[in-house]
Amino acid sequence: MNWKLEWKWLAGMLAVFLAASYLPIGVPRVDRAILEGFHLLKWYAREHVLLCLVPAFFIAGAISVFVSQASVMKYLGATANKALAYGVAAVSGTVLAVCSCTVLPLFAGIYRMGAGLGPATAFLYSGPAINVLAIVLTTRVLGIEMGIARAVGAIAFSIVIGLVMHALFREEEQTRTVKAAAMPPPPGARPLAQETVYFASMVGILVFANWARPQIAGGSWQLVYDTRWIVTAAWAGGLAVALVAWFGLSWRRVALVALPTAIVALLLPESPLVSFAAAVVGLSVVTSTAGGDAEEWFAATWGFAKQILPLLIAGVLIAGVLLGRPGEEGLIPSAWVNGLVGGNSLGANCFAAVVGAFMYFATLTEVPILQGLIGAGMGKGPALALLLAGPALSLPSMLVLRGILGTRKTVAYVMLVVVMATTTGVLYGWWFA
Repeated sequence: MNWKLEWKWLAGMLAVFLAASYLPIGVPRVDRAILEGFHLLKWYAREHVLLCLVPAFFIAGAISVFVSQASVMKYLGATANKALAYGVAAVSGTVLAVCSCTVLPLFAGIYRMGAGLGPATAFLYSGPAINVLAIVLTTRVLGIEMGIARAVGAIAFSIVIGLVMHALFREEEQTRTVKAAAMPPPPGARPLAQETVYFASMVGILVFANWARPQIAGGSWQLVYDTRWIVTAAWAGGLAVALVAWFGLSWRRVALVALPTAIVALLLPESPLVSFAAAVVGLSVVTSTAGGDAEEWFAATWGFAKQILPLLIAGVLIAGVLLGRPGEEGLIPSAWVNGLVGGNSLGANCFAAVVGAFMYFATLTEVPILQGLIGAGMGKGPALALLLAGPALSLPSMLVLRGILGTRKTVAYVMLVVVMATTTGVLYGWWFA
């Protein structure tokens, strides 16, 4: 008998027994925090998995299958034109109205295809941070100074973070670039126009299916919100045409997806999620059994889902237990947060940046949360620090990033966001004191 191994088993069983014996179940705050974790997980599953993550997984899978590695390296690689690479990455959020978790599959897709660490992390930050609707809402609710500071800060952050990440891990990036360049070019790339329509259709579905209700009724934003499902259906129609015309799917297969989806939409006009789910299931079945490029596309999509989704679910649950949902408390009392973000001290700004980095914010929810915190005495500097760190990071996204980039790069990225958000908050608070 291997006593050394048996002692490890015994120690492990004793640890589990003692942990189970002294679980703090019955303590009101602990019970409430655990319940808050599952509430947040339920809300996340209902509001974000189907509409946000699933389209993002399909887009990421398409990037890895249909976008040539040479193209990615030409425009976003380590040797690409820096102005072009960082310019494209820095303004990507104006198109993608996504949260810190939804951008992860897209980031993983371009990074694995050869994008340089600098442009890729610039895209990772800018995707959720530079959201036109969020910046407009920030300006209308929190003031024009805060709106301008958020827009300028987010664009500058994405570029600076990308450049610093590239400098910190230059040697590793050079090795990765050499390996990527040595790979043989993919055969038979499609014309740019075809791929543009294909990807634009999927991005259109992602953007308009998640178009948030404006805080103030009326205007063009409200009109887009009221017609978002019609626009989403139009983009889906464009995707169906592209799949038939250019990607080898027969019109019969596509019709088997489109007809049930249309019937469900007509029968349940008040439940668009049902028809959206029917379309996702149908597309998954059709592509997974079609063979060729379509089946490869689904396989890549499923690979991203298996890698990312379990970590996101675990991260959302932990974040809910620690911090609760917006307006509710987890293990960490909200009074502590409110008391530590007043004024414009370095500590207040750093605390706001750290809390924002770990807390999960759905798209646009950070504005009403900040409105309440400012009303409770939060300083302008910490408010901006939270705005710059919160939407771009979250505990769930950190867990996934570690699986993609490794621990060192993830820690460096998180520290850069927190330090820059803290510094900017201090300067902004001092300027508008």
